[in-house]
Amino acid sequence: MDPIRTENLTRRFGDLTAVDDLTLSVSEGEIFGLVGPDGAGKTTTMRLLTTVMDPSSGRAWVAGHDIADEPESIRDKIGYMSQRFALYPDLTVWENMEFYADIYGVPRRGRAEKMDRLLAFSQLTPFRRRYAGRLSGGMKQKLGLACALIHTPKVLFLDEPTNGVDPVSRRDFWRLLYQLLAEKVTLFVSTAYLDEAERCNRIALIDRGRLLAMGTPDEVKKIMRGSILEVRCADARTAAGLLRSELKDAGVGLFGDRVHIATETPSQTEPQIRSILQRNGMAVESVMPIDPSLEDVFVSVLAPTRGGR
Repeated sequence: MDPIRTENLTRRFGDLTAVDDLTLSVSEGEIFGLVGPDGAGKTTTMRLLTTVMDPSSGRAWVAGHDIADEPESIRDKIGYMSQRFALYPDLTVWENMEFYADIYGVPRRGRAEKMDRLLAFSQLTPFRRRYAGRLSGGMKQKLGLACALIHTPKVLFLDEPTNGVDPVSRRDFWRLLYQLLAEKVTLFVSTAYLDEAERCNRIALIDRGRLLAMGTPDEVKKIMRGSILEVRCADARTAAGLLRSELKDAGVGLFGDRVHIATETPSQTEPQIRSILQRNGMAVESVMPIDPSLEDVFVSVLAPTRGGR
């Protein structure tokens, strides 16, 4: 059986459906990304799968156990790093790890050696005596990961683990995750960062609790209809505003210093783009077709569910 499997999993809070009929499966030893904007239902899905809350309907199995019938068996076999992982600021790095080892019932025999290995793995060995409250954001995330791994789980849930962390620390954190794959650990990661989604073996795009698309990043990119035109000009933000107001049948997104236009009629849209910008006194450096990024696809898939962009 797959380490994670859901069938029509649903969770309601009164009139709000946070997770809506979700069906997916995760294979052993893969990084599976749950991708969506704030409020998409990512954290609620995590809490259901880690038995923090019960589903309203549907079923799910984690590590071979039913989340409703066997929650205790699941908790013994998984690691869970929530958005606000509970590190204790007045305890040292080592003492935090000792605390979680006690919670998970890690045997005393061999515990110190395991903790040393996890400190080396997470690059925290030089900081073992530093209070957790004095760690940087990236180091706190690494300590949270080490604590979640203290009992050697085979399934690890990470809820937006790099949210608010600087780009260098995010990169280092993902290097650690890739190392876990060699040990056949199954990783279920939620993220709002589309560049992180590109690093996953497979992803599920969700919004308002509903599954929009699932597959490898390349497979998900293929669901996008039409083409992407990339516009380069001196003031991309102003250009994006003008194009949004006048290109009613195309999707317009701002990507740094460039504007991306999603259109099903690129040959007609390109001269329209040039005309709109030139009419408003903006010099156009270039308009060219490009391969869609995962972010382009996500925006295009998301737009119909939210009434446009």
